[in-house]
Amino acid sequence: MELREGQIRSTYVIESIALPLQTEKRLEALGMTKGTPISVLNRKRCGTMIVNVRGSRFALGHGITKNIEVKEVVQ
Repeated sequence: MELREGQIRSTYVIESIALPLQTEKRLEALGMTKGTPISVLNRKRCGTMIVNVRGSRFALGHGITKNIEVKEVVQ
């Protein structure tokens, strides 16, 4: 599933990132790599999401979240 479909207070694991190379490298530098857990903290109507990755909070726009494939962590 795409990250933009994620629900608030749910945790997912990143499976793949399909973004332009520069954007992908920037996200990797911030710790957002394949296999990393990501928690959805908030969602906005315009598609923007606030996520928690490795203890840091990030706001990601719709153009980014639709290109990140994740799978849900079963708790």
